[in-house]
Amino acid sequence: MPSGRVLSVQGDPVQGATVEVWQADDGGLYDLDGYRFRASIAPPASGAYGFESIMPGHYPARVARHVHYFVTAPGFKPLSTQLYFATDEVFQGNVDANFSKDPLITSRTLVRPVSLTGTPEATLASVEFELVLEKA
Repeated sequence: MPSGRVLSVQGDPVQGATVEVWQADDGGLYDLDGYRFRASIAPPASGAYGFESIMPGHYPARVARHVHYFVTAPGFKPLSTQLYFATDEVFQGNVDANFSKDPLITSRTLVRPVSLTGTPEATLASVEFELVLEKA
């Protein structure tokens, strides 16, 4: 589902990064006892990362579906951010007008387009999400 690269603000791949991701299940619940729907990814020298998962559900304390990211790399400031999906029904088909319905969406750029492939019974979604780090 999500993929992208870990880059510096100059657009160069970041070496030695760790990308931690976590999300709710399709019912909007987090696994608080185990490690389901969580991962730690070590991108190669190109900075590319990607993982497959389900579309997270809505959970009671939040408005929009999302995936959490925490990214670290030697010599860079840690980045904590979230990815949101433009196909989320909360945006009512107009992300530009409705992205602020979730008060934690600090920038329209965090809501990413979703490419859908497959059949209605077996739909696959993909999302590009670049992670940009600042020097420490």
